[in-house]
Amino acid sequence: MSVLLTRRTLLTSAGVLGLGLLAGCDNSPRLSFKYGKDLSNQILGRTFKLTDSQGETKSLSSYRGLMPMIFFGFTQCPAVCPTTLARAAQAKKLMGRDGDRLKVVFITLDPERDTPAVLDAYVKAFDPSFEALYGTLEETAATAKEFGVFYEKIPSGDTYTLSHTATSFVFDSRGTLRLGLSQSLNAQECAEDLLTVMEVC
Repeated sequence: MSVLLTRRTLLTSAGVLGLGLLAGCDNSPRLSFKYGKDLSNQILGRTFKLTDSQGETKSLSSYRGLMPMIFFGFTQCPAVCPTTLARAAQAKKLMGRDGDRLKVVFITLDPERDTPAVLDAYVKAFDPSFEALYGTLEETAATAKEFGVFYEKIPSGDTYTLSHTATSFVFDSRGTLRLGLSQSLNAQECAEDLLTVMEVC
């Protein structure tokens, strides 16, 4: 309820956003976020093509009309990935009906171990609407580079883990990158900034 009230506050206190709603989308290149980082001036993630668990090719344009939030990780991640996905699920609930437009997309950095079935079960354990994408090792590396995401294998006994960037990248409904959410933010803070993106487009 508090987040929904926050959205109403945004509508009444920021006239320019209200005008943007009337016009359909606000073309303003920069936004004012309380917690996350404004990435409106960044050009990232526009050309990637990966595969979902059903075998369909997905790109940024596949999510037009929704608000995709893209996060890179791997299913054997011990803490950061499950915490981030659980936070996304909670933020979606806090957004009320507006949460239906949030599309969480998990891109694996470990396609050698993360099979389509494993990925699908993993993300849907957090929310049935969440989606996972994978590619070849080369496609994974190219996509991570396109987003400026760092990752590397760290030997661990007879196997390995991964060290990786933990930012969540949020695009508006037209496919324009808007917001970066760090792992330090809580669900309430994320929900407020996500609603700010929705007020624009």
